Amino acid sequence: MRVPLAEQMRPLTLDEVIGQTQLLGDAEILRRIVKQKEPVSLILWGPPGTGKTTLARIIAREVNAEFIELSAVTSGKKDVEKVIEHARQNWNLGLRTILFVDEIHRFNKAQQDAFLPHVESGLITLIGATTENPSFEVIAPLLSRTRVLVLQPLTKEEVIAILRRALKQLNKTRNITPKALEYLAELSGGDARIALGNLELSLSFGEKITPEIVKAAAQKRVPGYDKKGDMHYNVISAFIKSMRGSNVEAALYYLSRMIDAGEDPKFIARRMVIFASEDIGLAGNGALSLATATFQAIERVGMPEGSYILYHCATALARSPKSRETTNLMYAAQALAKQYPDAQVPIHLRNAPTKLMKDLGYGKDYEWKADFKHDKGFLPNEIRES
Repeated sequence: MRVPLAEQMRPLTLDEVIGQTQLLGDAEILRRIVKQKEPVSLILWGPPGTGKTTLARIIAREVNAEFIELSAVTSGKKDVEKVIEHARQNWNLGLRTILFVDEIHRFNKAQQDAFLPHVESGLITLIGATTENPSFEVIAPLLSRTRVLVLQPLTKEEVIAILRRALKQLNKTRNITPKALEYLAELSGGDARIALGNLELSLSFGEKITPEIVKAAAQKRVPGYDKKGDMHYNVISAFIKSMRGSNVEAALYYLSRMIDAGEDPKFIARRMVIFASEDIGLAGNGALSLATATFQAIERVGMPEGSYILYHCATALARSPKSRETTNLMYAAQALAKQYPDAQVPIHLRNAPTKLMKDLGYGKDYEWKADFKHDKGFLPNEIRES
């Protein structure tokens, strides 16, 4: 059975790893762990193909620990219990056990809770890998017992270096054009596994690899965007901040990424409605009407024609003058309401539908006319006097 090229090229030592210099420098944490031979429980958070599994295997090898790998997608409680029992046997023999849990965010709270006593006692060293923000997906007690390390997508240059290493090992350096090599790196999206997989398929065509060959092998790359995942929140945040900064080009770029990834257009339109009121407000009263009309139009027209409407609205909102006056007034009013939740409405502002209430002073000296200013003001006395 043929071993995939990505598996063949998996580094065996830290010195062979390309990328993640923020973790692998001489004074950085992973280098220190390996040097001191003392394993530490970790959560490795980063996009696919950035080396999470590779680094976990290297750590286990370097600290002389048995490496046991589970996938949270396919493993259950019984699998975890077997690992714990095996770790106890290792403990009695003076051996260390590193349990690597891929996609650890897929384990529910009860399953994650099961690790706590064994991580705390040192029976196992846990290394979890996740593509999702561990702040939301990993329980707080487990986070407090581990170190969270963030892995970055590989740069284009780092992916090219990985591809060149693979070509050299395969003695195929002359089988590819420089433009094809760059194209492979661009298509990878910072994922070494994708890059090596596309290279392997391109080589199987038996021709000199050109950009056209790469295109045929790779087809269209699926954007690294999960509509319920961390990237979903990052991109919509960048979209909103770009509109707030009046940067049309950036706003439309992030809008394009969301549409290309299949984001719900009503979600995008809904956020623009909020933005129109929160960030434009009184500076452009027509913005809220435009955003609301955009949401209604998306409901009626749908996609792909709805793209015109989304781009129209995003451009207009980005170009509009901005004012957070209404937003700031809202926050100030909410703070007052929380501070004085039971303040009495001033008697001169109360409704007086009966003679008794009028005799008690309800609505006294209030005049029904525009911009009327009562001598006693409009706020409760506690607030006026504070």
